[in-house]
Amino acid sequence: MSSKYKFVNADGVYFVTATVVDWVDVFTRNIYRDILLDSFRFCQQHQGLQIHAWVLMPNHFHMICSFKDGNPGLVLKNIKSFTAIKLIDAIINNPKESKKQWMLDIFEKHGKLNQSNVRFQFWQHENHPILLDHYSDNYKQRLDYLDENPVRAGFVWQPEEWKFSSAIDFYTNKKGLLELNEI
Repeated sequence: MSSKYKFVNADGVYFVTATVVDWVDVFTRNIYRDILLDSFRFCQQHQGLQIHAWVLMPNHFHMICSFKDGNPGLVLKNIKSFTAIKLIDAIINNPKESKKQWMLDIFEKHGKLNQSNVRFQFWQHENHPILLDHYSDNYKQRLDYLDENPVRAGFVWQPEEWKFSSAIDFYTNKKGLLELNEI
């Protein structure tokens, strides 16, 4: 059995990714970003999530994280299932959402393809957890990839200019939107 994309060490540090189905750009609005960021904060306070670095893009997030006294797969499952419900509800109830029907149609199409869904599917199922060694080149490569994501997408010139990432914590003396844990 392959362990390439599995949580193989509950005490490990992982690079994880979560992507919205069909790469739908949901996180362009503050209301939706706040739901996800609040869920991260809740899991930091109550489920042992330790965030070491992160970036939130319009349709996915990357995170370097570990899990204190917890089950890594369960914590990410909790984040994704809770936020899927909250985000779809927020989209349905947002009278200003111009892409509402288009997004709901996509989420419903994916929901029908998966028997474990009631109606909608928001997140792709994979998290692609990659176990990292803090002292290896692999860790540095993943951190650089995470920090440079908004730059490569053309949203900013420098990583620290992207408000929705930990780059501001690493490249400036300012504090970002989420509490970070040192490894």
